[in-house]
Amino acid sequence: MKSRTANFNLRLIHPRYWKTWIWIALWRIVILLPYRALLILGKMIGLMLHKLPIRRKYIAQRNIQVCFPELDNSAQESLLRANFISMGIALMEIGMAWWWPKKRFAKLLQFEGLENLEVSDGQGIILLSIHYTTLEIGASAISSVHERDGMYRAHGNPVYDFVQARGRLHKGIGNGRLYERRDVRRTMKALKMGRSVWYAPDQDYGLGQGLFAPFFGIQAATVYATARFAEKTGAAVVPFTHIRLPGSQGYKIAVHPALEDFPSGDDLADATRINKIVEKFIRLQPDQYLWAHRRFKNRPEGEQDIYNFSTKT
Repeated sequence: MKSRTANFNLRLIHPRYWKTWIWIALWRIVILLPYRALLILGKMIGLMLHKLPIRRKYIAQRNIQVCFPELDNSAQESLLRANFISMGIALMEIGMAWWWPKKRFAKLLQFEGLENLEVSDGQGIILLSIHYTTLEIGASAISSVHERDGMYRAHGNPVYDFVQARGRLHKGIGNGRLYERRDVRRTMKALKMGRSVWYAPDQDYGLGQGLFAPFFGIQAATVYATARFAEKTGAAVVPFTHIRLPGSQGYKIAVHPALEDFPSGDDLADATRINKIVEKFIRLQPDQYLWAHRRFKNRPEGEQDIYNFSTKT
């Protein structure tokens, strides 16, 4: 079975990529700092980004406004600010997840519910995650205690794509693999072989393989792949969360019980159930969710664009 590898190619040292290599080298040097220093640096970066009138800030702001209408303007702005701090820290956490020695990385991890990874012999596992800003921490953490494969989207810069793939395979035990997000056939084959595959269904990938389902009370384009994978492979769906703890305590990685009576055979019911799980996980730590993604990009016919930049204030 072919999968994404992290083999070096000589074309990656072409002069047009030297700038990328320099930035990556600086990034790796910074990651040598103590954890507390990285948190402070990440916070500073996040606050600087929050001050800029960038498009992603407006997207995050709109998402927070429509998902938390019960919050007043001040509370919504505080959440937005905290979210940008979390995104700044995430830049440090990506480097930690990819490059820290396993022993140093493990000191920051607190696990809960690992027994939920023990399913029937030969049964695959869909590790259901969401796009927290701690995504790379969670993926590396679970890989350090459980052999798992992952789905990824190739990056346009081949140097960054190489570094990303190598980093994501760095802490895996055994023979972990990566599959391109659209490579459904190999993903299903892996699950049928009894492997565990990391999967996050919480972004708007259009309606090609999805439908509209409620999310925070709003119709959102939702993939039904979670149910289809489980139905066709017999894999268990095991949700897990990865939350950054206060101060410099590290991270709590919680593996939750496998979903029961899933899939139901009703695409809308199954997609709605998955969205409710995603919403529940977001509410655990809303500032640590990736609000900068256009989750409501596609709208039902007749509905106004939520991200209407012509009305931006």
